[in-house]
Parts: sequence; C-alpha cells; structure tokens
Amino acid sequence: MEIFQTIWTALTTPNENLIRIISIPFSFVDAFVCMLFFTNLLNIQTTAKRKLIYVITFSISSLIITFLIPTSYTVFITIILWPLMVYFILKTTVLKSILSEVVTIVLTSTLDFISANICFSFFGITSDQIMVTALYRFSIMSAIYLIIFLLALMIKYFRINIKIFDNMHKKSKILLITNLILMLVIIGMQFYLVRYYSDNMPALVTLISIVSIVAYFAISVYSIINSSKLEIASRDLEGANLTIHSLRVLHDTVRTFKHDFDNIVNGIGGYIRNNDMDGLNKYYTQLLQDCNKTNNLYSLSPNVINHPAIYNILATKYYVADELNIQINLDIFLDLNEIEKHMKIYEFTRILGILLDNSIEAANECEDKIINVSFRKEDKKHRIIVIIENTYKNKDVDIEKIFEKGVTSKENKENSGLGLWKIRQILKRNNNLNLFTTKTDKFFIQQFEIYY
Repeated sequence: MEIFQTIWTALTTPNENLIRIISIPFSFVDAFVCMLFFTNLLNIQTTAKRKLIYVITFSISSLIITFLIPTSYTVFITIILWPLMVYFILKTTVLKSILSEVVTIVLTSTLDFISANICFSFFGITSDQIMVTALYRFSIMSAIYLIIFLLALMIKYFRINIKIFDNMHKKSKILLITNLILMLVIIGMQFYLVRYYSDNMPALVTLISIVSIVAYFAISVYSIINSSKLEIASRDLEGANLTIHSLRVLHDTVRTFKHDFDNIVNGIGGYIRNNDMDGLNKYYTQLLQDCNKTNNLYSLSPNVINHPAIYNILATKYYVADELNIQINLDIFLDLNEIEKHMKIYEFTRILGILLDNSIEAANECEDKIINVSFRKEDKKHRIIVIIENTYKNKDVDIEKIFEKGVTSKENKENSGLGLWKIRQILKRNNNLNLFTTKTDKFFIQQFEIYY
C-alpha cells in the first residue's frame, strides 16, 4: 500500500522530475498524432519510412529542446524547426510545411485552452498546477491527443482534405506563405501569454484574443483561396478556349476533306491509270500527313487529355508547333489523372513544358520537322513513361552537358540554358522520378519516368 500511496503522491503533487520522465514517451505520441492529423488534412503524400523518420527526429529534437533550453524559448524554437523538418523529411512543399504547423498549433492551442478553463471552472485547478502536476498534465494531454487522433481518422475515412493548395498559383502561394509566417509569430506570442499568464487574465479576454486570431487567419486564408480559385477558373477557361479552337480546326479540316474527296480520289486514279507508283507514293505520303494532322486534332480532345493543366500545356505547344509547320504526333495510353497521384502536377507540367519547348526549337531547325509525344503506363514495372522525341540538327550535342546551368545552343543566350538545369533540380528532390536522354541519327529522345 505504501508503494501505491507513494506513486499517488508523486502523481498528485508538484514534481518536475516526474513530468520530465513521463514527457519522454508522450513526445513520441505527440509527434505521431500531430503528423497523422496534418498529413491527412493537407493531403501530404509520403512514404511510411519518411513518416517514421519524422516522428523519431521530431520527438528527439523536442526532448533535447525541452531538457537543454529554457522554457520561455522552447515555443519559438519549435515553431522554427517544425516546418523545416516537415519540408526536408516528408518532402512536401514550403506552403504545406508551414500550414502543417499552423493548423496543428491552432487546434492544439484551442483544445489546451478549453481543457484548462474546464479544469479551473469545475475543479478549481489552475494552469500552474496543470503544468507541474503529473496527473493533471498528462490526463489533459491524453485527452487532447485522443481527440486529435480521432479527428485524423475521421479526415482519412471521409477524405476531408485540402487540395486547393496543390493547384494554387505561385503568387498566391507566396502571399499565403507570408501570411502564415506572420501568423506563426502571433500564435507563438499568444501561446506564450496563454500558457504563463492566463490565470492573471479573465478567461473571456483570453477567449476573445484566441478567437480573433483564428478568425483573422481564417478570413485571410479564405480570401487567398478564393483568389486562387479565380486563377484556376481562368486557366480552365483558357483550356475551354483551346478546346473550342481544336474543334473549329478539326471541323474545318474535315469539311475540307469532304469537299476535296472527289479530287483526292481522282488524283489517286490518275496515278494508277499511268502506273506511276513513285508519284502515287509521294501523293500518298502528302495525303497521310494531312490525315495524321486530323488524327492528332482528335487526340487533343479533353476526353483523351483528361487533365486540364496537362491539356493546356499540350494544346498550347501543339498550336505553337503547328504555326512553325512542325508535325506533332500524340499517343496517349493512360488516364492522365494518375500522374497527379505520384508527383506534384505543378512540377510535371513544368517539366513537360520545358521538354516540349526544347523539342519545338530543335525540330524547327530541321528539314523534317517532326515531334513524337507518347504517354503510357507499365504496370509490371510500376511506372508511367512520357517519351518526347524530335528531329534535330546538331548531331554533336553533348547529352550530359546540356543539363548544366547556363549551357545552351541558342544564339540568344540571355535567360537560356536554365530549363534542363531546372528539371535536374526537380529530379533531385524526388526519388521516384528519372529522365533518360538518348539520341539516334534522326531523333533526340527524352524519356521521363514516374515510379509508383
């Protein structure tokens, strides 16, 4: 009985050493539960290995900060380290790294404030007693972690996640990131005040302060998101205009074929009657080029290219090439929405745009202006492949040096030589992406691979 009495006394009386000891396992629980919450909410795609590394690293770092650094500074150091760990370990965007901290701190601070006021109102337990008494502190912490864990499971089960940030324009992202950084500073200050001075301030004042901050944050994010939605709608409208243009060109082409059908047949008949097979072969080749152009216009249908961002890139580059009399052959053998499951669509469209720009510039220098673009999926090798091959003039091009910063074969070297270098930077940030560059006597080939 004395042992139980001793344990009970240690749990119900101020004991900082016991709190430090018990905080060790709780730091791992905290890291895991919070990570589960923000990865589900923000739709952060990462591996189980990275999640494990994050939990261990964040927990150990938190313990080191807690034991070695004065308490008044721990909040601000954690605020700085948190998004850095999310960014470098979970391999997500800067915006989501900062958001992961903001949404979690807002939730935990709110739950902490509510629980502290419930304890004070119903049981007369002050914030100071909660901080130094093991039973009070870890009971409240257990309840908060349980609530966050249940919320994380609900978010995952009902698929309540925020995807608008994936397609947000760069300027909107910068504005939102700036807003979030300022918000973190304010939250840190407020957290400090609530933690150490809540007993000296009326609960209503503290509540109004927290609600005001959360409301300001919510309104700011809402405004930025609405602005981003307008940008996305503008992009979709541009895609619709490109679709209409494709249909108009296709309609005109089909009408022309229908109008000239008799003339085409008569032309073929003339070669046959004269037994001019060489002339017929040349005539057929020219006719086939027009037919291929019609087939490619069919391929520019949104039903085939069923991702709006990829459609805009392909349609825009197609018409640029068409103005230069470059023949683009499109072959698409997969649902393009699958690409977004395995990499950031912003990075994919950036890579695709750079590769197509380079292929158009190279093909435009040749007599045979041809670009072949194909998308396909290889289930056995668990990869998606995009192949872009184009005719090229410079047969001595060094396929290694072209990826170096500033290296270009263009006459106007200003702002050139950065495209392929930028692609290599993207590849370095993603372990599941590869780009293989090869060349034949006729074609320069870029094979981009996405593994899943």
